[in-house]
Amino acid sequence: MLHGVPGNRLLTEFRSLRHVRIFLLLKTLMGLMSQINVNLCRFSSTLKRDEIGLIPCPEARYNRSPIVMVENKLGVESWCVKFLLPYVHNKLLLYRQRRLWLDRQALVDITCTLLLLNPDLTTAWNVRKELVECGALSPERDLYLGKLALSKSPKSPETWIHRRWVLLHLLQKAPPADQNQTDAERSRLLGEQLAQTLQQEMKVCADAACRYPSNYNAWSHRIWVLQRLAKGNVKVFLDELSSMRPWVSAHVSDHSGFHYRQFLLQELTGALAPPAGCSSNGERSAVEEPPHDLPAVQQLFCHELELVSDLIRSFPGHETLWSHRRHVFFLWHRWKEQHPGDGGDEGGDPAEGAQTRLSQTSAGVPMEVERGCSSDPQDIKRLRRGVPLPQPPTSQTEHVFVSGLLDGCGPEQRSFALAYRKWLDTVVGVPS
Repeated sequence: MLHGVPGNRLLTEFRSLRHVRIFLLLKTLMGLMSQINVNLCRFSSTLKRDEIGLIPCPEARYNRSPIVMVENKLGVESWCVKFLLPYVHNKLLLYRQRRLWLDRQALVDITCTLLLLNPDLTTAWNVRKELVECGALSPERDLYLGKLALSKSPKSPETWIHRRWVLLHLLQKAPPADQNQTDAERSRLLGEQLAQTLQQEMKVCADAACRYPSNYNAWSHRIWVLQRLAKGNVKVFLDELSSMRPWVSAHVSDHSGFHYRQFLLQELTGALAPPAGCSSNGERSAVEEPPHDLPAVQQLFCHELELVSDLIRSFPGHETLWSHRRHVFFLWHRWKEQHPGDGGDEGGDPAEGAQTRLSQTSAGVPMEVERGCSSDPQDIKRLRRGVPLPQPPTSQTEHVFVSGLLDGCGPEQRSFALAYRKWLDTVVGVPS
C-alpha cells in the first residue's frame, strides 16, 4: 500500500495507464505507416523509377523518412517493413471481408505498397484485376508496378502470372476504330503497339534473368510472349536467336536460358520447313515449294552446334552445354528423318540458298523489332572469301568431336563426353 491506496486499485490504474500509452503508441505508429504508405505509392508511381529494393537497417536511428530515392532507384529501409506490411495487409483483409470500406484510389495505394514489399500476395493481385476490369486502374500502370516488383523479386510466380493476365486483357481490348482511318492504317498502328509491347516484355524478362540465375519463370514468360505476340513471325525469332548468342556465352550454366534457345530452334525449324501439306503462313503450302529448298534449317543447326562446340572447349565441365548439344542434335536428327531428301545434300550453294530463304521468309513481316541483323556475320565473311558453310552434322562428326575432347580433358569433361557418346550409340543408333 502507498499513501493509503489499496494495492489492487493501484495495479488497476497502472494497467489502464499502460493500455492508454500502448493505444497512443499504436495510433502514432498507424499514422506513421499510413504516411509511409502514401509516400511509397506516390514515389513509385513515377514512371521514371526502374528499380526498388530494401536497405538493411534493423532500427530507425534517425528521425527521417524510411523512403530513400537515388536517381531512378527507390529504396525502403528494412526496419519499417515489419510494421508497414501487417498494417496494409490487415486493411486489405478487412476490405475483402466487407468490414472496412475503401475507395478505389485507396485500394490502388494499398495493393501497390503490399506488392512492392511482398509480390507473392495473390489477394492483392486479384484486387488489382478487379480494378483493371472496372476501369479504375490502367493496365499500363499495372504492368509498370509488376516491373518494379520484379526488380526486387525477379522470380515471383504470382507477378508473372498476373502480368500474363494483363497482357491478355490488352490484346482482347480492341482499340476504338476511327472512321477516318483506313484498314491499312489501323493494321499498322496495331502492329506498332504489338512491337512496342514485345520490346518492353523482352527487356523485363532479360532484366529478371540477369538478376536471378536460371530464372525459369522469366524464361517461361518470354516464351509465352513470343507465342502470343509474335506467332509465325520468323524475323522476330531469328533476331531473338541472334541476340541470345552473347547472353548464353556469358551464362554457360543457365539451364533455363538454353531451354529458351531450344524453343527458338524448334519454332524456326517448324516455320522454315513445315510438314508436307501444311501451310506456314496460310497462303503458301510446303507442297508448292521445291522439295530441296530448305538449306536455312541446315544453317541454323550448323551455327548452333558450332556455338556449343566453342563453348564446350572454352568452358569445360559444364553439364548444361552437353545437355543443350544433345537436344540440338536430336532436333536435327529428327528433322532429317522427316525430310530425308532435304538439308543441303543436293547440288547448289547452300549458303546462297539459305540467305535467299531467310530473306524471303522475313520479307513482308508486319511487326518490326530492331534486335540486330538476323544474318550471321560469319556467313557473310565466308561467302566473300568463297569458303563453304560447314557440312551438315552427322553421328560420325559428333563421334569425332567427342574423341578429340577425350585426349587431355578433365574428369568432369570426360564424364560428360562419354555420356554423350553413349547417348549417340543408344538413342541415335549409329555406333562409333
